Amino acid sequence: MATTTLAFAGAGWVSAVHGLAAEATEGVQVVSVASRHPETAAQRAAQTGATACRYDDLPGGADAVVVATPPALHRREAERAVDGGALALVETPLAATLDDADALVALAERGRVAYGENLVHSPVVADAVQACRRMGEVTHLEVRFLQGRPEPSPDRLAPGWGGGALFDLGIHALAVAVLLAAPARVVAARAEVEPGDGLEVDDDATVELTFDTGLRAQVRASWRGAAPVWDAQAASATSAVRLELVPEPAVELNGVALRLPIAPPGLATDQLHHLGYLGQTAAVAADVAAGRAPRVGPVLGRLLLDVVCAAYTAARTGEAEAVPFTGPRDRTPHELWRGG
Repeated sequence: MATTTLAFAGAGWVSAVHGLAAEATEGVQVVSVASRHPETAAQRAAQTGATACRYDDLPGGADAVVVATPPALHRREAERAVDGGALALVETPLAATLDDADALVALAERGRVAYGENLVHSPVVADAVQACRRMGEVTHLEVRFLQGRPEPSPDRLAPGWGGGALFDLGIHALAVAVLLAAPARVVAARAEVEPGDGLEVDDDATVELTFDTGLRAQVRASWRGAAPVWDAQAASATSAVRLELVPEPAVELNGVALRLPIAPPGLATDQLHHLGYLGQTAAVAADVAAGRAPRVGPVLGRLLLDVVCAAYTAARTGEAEAVPFTGPRDRTPHELWRGG
């Protein structure tokens, strides 16, 4: 088996997860790690057996680049990867503005760009989606992603990141809602967004999504959780599905637990499997080997950012906002919320 080589653009906490997934995937090797902070790049490189480098050095011959910088730098690093002949796996959220999201969708027309929503590759989410398909049209949907505030950092809890809990954590909850409700499409969003104590960004948000079927779904994203809870409930006129991702993976259809795929042995944590990181890494390797466009591309990431921008704007105006978002595309979600 040919080895798929990865480079990391960014050395924050999520790069550690990608490093563990690469280590657990046969035929995948991390070769380079770049960061704005050389000491952080050196630390992550040592953990993955890679070489620390500068952004300018990427892709450095790697087959794929995991773009895990702050969102405002995603476009730049994805363009650098594609221009260098590599596949770009762009972490969530896709970008800090819809202008950059549009540019990443255009970039995918001349190179390979994958959107890094790991939950699309989660076998647990896949089972819940299949259960929803079997039960008929979804008439009730609620998704909750609750956890504590992230570790303080110079970037992630500041406005320059692009937004708070709804932007950073809620993007995953919204992805689950979109997947469970499909083929219904989001057409509008309302939201209540609360500022965090001692923060300029939000730490708690509730979003109401309106779908073209008439479904009104509620999505909650919060950094106020005493313990992590990521779950969802969906129902039709005759059936109900429950999904739990954290703390323990589970899917129930009409109260009966479904048998979930078993995680491979020897993982640092089974959540690498259950949350889709192993599947995502394997998909990147397969796309590189086949020279094909990724199945999960930036169009999904732009849709979710459309929803996020609509929600933050609705939280400011008190009115429902259309999806796709029709407002300014050069503002971050935080700026749309604060009227900047």
